[in-house]
Amino acid sequence: MNSVFSKALKLQNSIVAKYVMRQVLMLLAAVFIVIGLVIFGNQLVLVVKESIEEGVPVADLLPLVGFNMIRDVPLILSLSLFLAIILAISKLYKDSEAIIMNSLGVGDKHFMVLIQPVVLFIFIFILFLTTVAVPWSKQQRSMIMDRSENSSEFSFIKEGEFQEFKNGELVFYASKVKNIKNSAKQNMEEIFIYAESSGDPIITLASQAQKYTDASSKSVYLRLKDGVRYHGFPSDKNKKILNFDQYDLQIIDGSRQRSADVSTKIESKPTLDILFSNNSKEIAEWQWRLSQPISVLILSLFGVLLGKSSPRGGKNLGVLTGILVFIIYNNALLVAKSSLERGELSPIVGLWSVHLLVLLVIVIFYAYRHGKLSQLISKPF
Repeated sequence: MNSVFSKALKLQNSIVAKYVMRQVLMLLAAVFIVIGLVIFGNQLVLVVKESIEEGVPVADLLPLVGFNMIRDVPLILSLSLFLAIILAISKLYKDSEAIIMNSLGVGDKHFMVLIQPVVLFIFIFILFLTTVAVPWSKQQRSMIMDRSENSSEFSFIKEGEFQEFKNGELVFYASKVKNIKNSAKQNMEEIFIYAESSGDPIITLASQAQKYTDASSKSVYLRLKDGVRYHGFPSDKNKKILNFDQYDLQIIDGSRQRSADVSTKIESKPTLDILFSNNSKEIAEWQWRLSQPISVLILSLFGVLLGKSSPRGGKNLGVLTGILVFIIYNNALLVAKSSLERGELSPIVGLWSVHLLVLLVIVIFYAYRHGKLSQLISKPF
């Protein structure tokens, strides 16, 4: 093994090494541009749609797109490098260049070492993104969304329009709406509300109402005054009538928003703040941040093996297998992260178990490719 690395290191400044790295870099740029355009274009559409629905100002659209792009770059770059390595090694075999190199004693292990300067550069860059840039971008995005949410509080309920809340379960109408200056509250007059309970209609009429947000639960309520509530239509014989002086009606449940806020706050925390935490969610988050760059190192080894093929082999088989491997690897990390967040997985095992499992698969695959699988199996541990 030492002779392999020493020989590969000696070749590091050779024409062969520069040629291989140039091929990887060219293909990396091409694949990144193609995948990036598809994903970033999709992100732009989603951000614009979300902004329209939530009333985000036009001036905040470009920053939101930029922050989403920063968030997605580690994943795109990792996949692009993996596919670039597969394509570069595959091209060497298609053109019989790798076969000539093999005859000179340059094999898979040498290729794994020769591409490391490119891999290490991408590793450091992704490590910076996942530990510094991505948390910062999520924090900035959260600030924009909070600011937009607060600024749109005044236009939340519109005058003289029927509006739906709770996914259409509640229909609301107010003939007059007055925004209270420097407050998230709104005063309304002549209120009509339609809802259903177990299939039965509930109609509420009130002379006045005020919209407010509960400070602890973050739920949004309507405080109705001087009204009447009909359980059933007013013309029904079996209708129930309730007259009230004051009645609080919830129109938006803040519990779901709070759970999402907790997750967002952890994701936007600086890495140093969660590094020594005992909280399972924060432990899962920092392991995830380190796992993304670590996966680049591991996938670079796998890419060399998947790129090896004969001149008459299938052109796209390595790429398709690589995409499948990447999806399984990434999803396995996400499953481990979720299990760690719920406390079902020990932090010592955590996401590291997934990396070790993939490394084991690489060793087995390498042994199979080189006809050493039987030796590996029979070798005592």
